[in-house]
Parts: sequence; structure tokens; C-alpha cells
Amino acid sequence: MKLSPIDGAIIIGYILFALGLGIHYAKRAGKDINEFFISGRNLPWWLAGTSMVATTFAADTPLAVTGLVVKDGIAGNWLWWNMVLSGMLATFLFSRLWRRAEIITDVELTELRYSGRSASLLRGFRALYIGLPINCITMGWVILAMQKIIVLTLNLPDTAAWKVVAVLACMLIAGIYCALSGFWGVVMTDLVQFCMAMIGSISLAVIAVVKVGGIGALKTKLAAVHGANHTILNFLPDLGMGEMAILTFGVYLGVQWWASNGVDGSGYIAQRMFAAKDERNTLLATLWFNIAHYTLRPWPWILVALVSMVVYPGLEDAEAGYPMLMLEYLPAGLLGLMITAFLAAFMSTIDTHLNWGASYLVNDFYKRFFKPDADAHHYVVVARISVVLIMVVAGVTSLFMNSIAGAWKFLIALNAGIGLVQILRWYWWRINAWSEIAAMVASAVVSAVVFTLPQTKDNFAIQMLIIVPISTAAWLTATLITSPVSEETLIAFYNRVRPRGGWWGGIARRANVKSMSENGTPALMNWLLGSVFIYCTLFAIGKLLLGFYGLGLIFLLIALMTEAVVYRGLPKC
Repeated sequence: MKLSPIDGAIIIGYILFALGLGIHYAKRAGKDINEFFISGRNLPWWLAGTSMVATTFAADTPLAVTGLVVKDGIAGNWLWWNMVLSGMLATFLFSRLWRRAEIITDVELTELRYSGRSASLLRGFRALYIGLPINCITMGWVILAMQKIIVLTLNLPDTAAWKVVAVLACMLIAGIYCALSGFWGVVMTDLVQFCMAMIGSISLAVIAVVKVGGIGALKTKLAAVHGANHTILNFLPDLGMGEMAILTFGVYLGVQWWASNGVDGSGYIAQRMFAAKDERNTLLATLWFNIAHYTLRPWPWILVALVSMVVYPGLEDAEAGYPMLMLEYLPAGLLGLMITAFLAAFMSTIDTHLNWGASYLVNDFYKRFFKPDADAHHYVVVARISVVLIMVVAGVTSLFMNSIAGAWKFLIALNAGIGLVQILRWYWWRINAWSEIAAMVASAVVSAVVFTLPQTKDNFAIQMLIIVPISTAAWLTATLITSPVSEETLIAFYNRVRPRGGWWGGIARRANVKSMSENGTPALMNWLLGSVFIYCTLFAIGKLLLGFYGLGLIFLLIALMTEAVVYRGLPKC
């Protein structure tokens, strides 16, 4: 189906709206880097949380989920569903600690928690490492997804030249907007983008299922195309397929969620925590993010993926099934809305990563090491230049990618083994800067090796089981053979963030914090109950949508009971 004039009008209208919003917030964002990077710490929970959701709802996610479902059935989503456990950990154990730190970036925590030259080295290295290569790999797969959508939508030749044109068009719009508006513009368009993307994805799912005759007909056709004994609709992997299936699922639930970078909510999620009004708004924002991210968004994508398996069986690029159905089934107007939703999702994620990456380059590298005493206007100018620099590097990176889901797995492996250090830095006084440095270097080196060896390059579970133990051994060794952080720094950190529990020993006794008691259900109990609530809600919605009403109602009942307990146990401040 070709774009109609009304579709084009909707798309152009959104672009003009976004640029207008960028211009509107340009003056406010230009005050200082607190406004440019964290909105002056003034966001309510619903806006901060929705911004988190919108950022993770990029142009790549529906395509990547489609590829996972086509390859491994619904259970293929455990590649990211396992992260519910880390999401709840970030919500109940770390969200308020991040807010208490009163910093601009999570990398800035380095010199708050550690001392000496090693802390400075780590801060500078992480600013460049995350701000450029890691950040640009993430943006690269988002750009790749949008490039696929543009090529299919406009019926362009699938050649390198047209891919470059598509990338340039996408990045130009997003880069200009982000450089103008700062974080204020990012979060405000996030709100609009989330609403548009949900409307568009739900509409496509409903229309796609109706086109194939409804859920019953869809299940019948899946059986006809893929065999009566297929396991596509199973929510858990088919463990009868052999040891490797069991091993992979075990790695998802037993290793990946706690071993990967960001388990404590660091990164662009932490950026939203810093921007929230207070600790309670920070916790509620992170909780809302996890609910929406895991329970509301996946099923429209999964339903469309299932339809694509019936309509386009054996499609060479499985990820392209999503936009192909969009172009084939959506009527004029709704197609324009859906493409606009993809564009908005793309801009939301790219603008976040441009702003977030620039915050590292400016706050943790340029300001920290080169020009610490410049005026506020100077840093904002440097921030806008940094946005353009990151935009160019990310665009070039995307040209060397061909699989979104593959890039996901590579980035997970690249950061495997770092997670446990990120947890323990809040709760064990002995962790120091060399712990993090050793974990990062070991994970990067070992992942580079396992991704090239023929025996391991296509086996995600084996990769994780090699990377994590080696990385853990490296950082434990580094921790024990290097000097601890100075007592003065540890006491100052403890007084500032007030971590509850852990292994602080004499530091806790010498700190000025009078009482560590907090109201509400203990954090670890909320973590466990919150995880049960998210998973049961996710499964309940899926079972009910697919017509398995008995199991769906059981999951729903468990979800409602755990939700009630979690809600009553939330801390009041």
C-alpha cells in the first residue's frame, strides 16, 4: 500500500510539532546543564515513568520482538522478559538511593562512591566508553529499524545508497530537535509518543488478527503452517528440545538479569530518576515504567508477529514482517498515524540517547577534566555540539548492522559480569574503582573473543556462562589486591545516600545517619512480590488474548492479590 496524502500530512504535521516543541523549550533548556540534562529535577512520577517507557519503545522493538517470536515462538521473549527481576530490583532497592545522590549522571556517582586517581580514571573512561561506543551501538540498531521501515514504506531500493539517505533523514530531524530542546523537550515528546505508539500498535494488532479471521483462525493457521505439535504459543521454552534449551532458559533466569549492566537502574533510567521531584516520585516512576514496559506493550507486537508467521511464512528477514503487515493492512490515515508513531518512537529513543550520551561527555569528561570553571552558557553550547558528534557516530555505526536482535545479544554479552559490582557498590564497603574497571575490561575482552570463536559465536547461553565467571573472578581479584576506598569518602557516601542494610561494618557505625528504619514493606519482599505481580499480569493478558481463559483468570487473580500487597507496602516518602 502506498502512502496517501492524508498519511503524508500526519507525518509532516508531527515533524513540525516536534520541531516547534524543540524551539519552545530551547530557552529553558539553555539555562544550564541541570535544565538541559535533568529538567531541573522537577518531573512528576507519571511523566518521568512514561518517559522511561517511551524511550524503550523505539522503532526497533516491534521488529526485534517479531524476529524473536518467528525464531523461537512467544518464549523467545525471555531474552528480555528476564529483566523484570532487575527492573523490580531497581524500583525497590535503588531508585531512592539514586535520587538521594543528587547527581546529574550515573557516572558522576564514581567519584562520590570511590576516591583517588582510580576513581577519576574510571569516571573519565566510563564517560567516553558509554557515551560513544556503547551508546552508539544502541542507537545503531534503532536507526537500522527506522531505516528498514522507511525503505519499505516509501518503496525505495534496498541499496546501500538509499540506506544512507534514510539514515541521514532520520538523524537530521532527531539531532536538530534534541540539540534545541534538551531534556525538557525529550520528556514532553515522550508523552505524546507513548500515546501514539500504543494506539498505533494496538490498532495494527486488532486489524491483523481480524484479517486472518480472529484468534481461533490464527491458531488454526499456525498449526496448518507450522505443524499441529508446534510450541509457538508456549510462554515457557520447550525444555523437551534438549539440554541447550534448558541451559538457555536457566541463563536467562539464573544469570543474565543480575549479571548485566544496568541492574541497579543506571543509564538513561537513572537520568529520569535524577529528574523526578523527590524520592517517592522516583520510586513510583520506576514502578510505572516496569508495569507498562512488560505488561502493556508486548502483546500487540506479539500478536502481529504471530500473524506475520501465517501471512509471510519463511520470510527471509523475519523482522520485516511487522512493517510489511502495517503497509498491507492499515487504511489511509491509520497508516500515517502508525508511521508517525514509529517516527515518534524513533525520535524519543534517539533523542534520549543523544541527550544522555552528551551528559557524559560534558558533565563527566569535558567539565570534569578540561574546563571545570566555565559559565553555564558555555556548557550548554558544548552539550549541543556533543549531541551532533554522537549523532554522526551513531549514524555511521548503523550502516554496519544487519540484525536488531543480534545487536541486542551482543550488547548484553559485552556488559555481562558488570551487574554484580553495580549492586554491591551500594552495599559493600570493600568495592572500589578497580572492581568496576576490572569487570568492564574483562567483560569486553572475553565477549570479543566468544563472539568470534566458531564454537561459541552463535550460542548466547554459552557466551554468558563463559563471560560472567571470568569477569566475576577478575573484579573480585582486583578488589582484594587493591587498596580500599578512603574512610572519609565512604562515610560521606553513606551519609548522602543512606543505603539500608548491606556490609558496611564500621562505616555505618561512624556515619551521622541516626536511624536506617524505613516505613513500608521490606525492599526485598517488595522486589519478590513486584516480580510476581509483573509476570502474572503479563501472562494473564497473554492467555486471555489467546483464548486460554482458565489459565488467564488464574494468573489475573494472583496478579491482583500481589498488586494489593505491594501497593499497601509502598513507602510513604
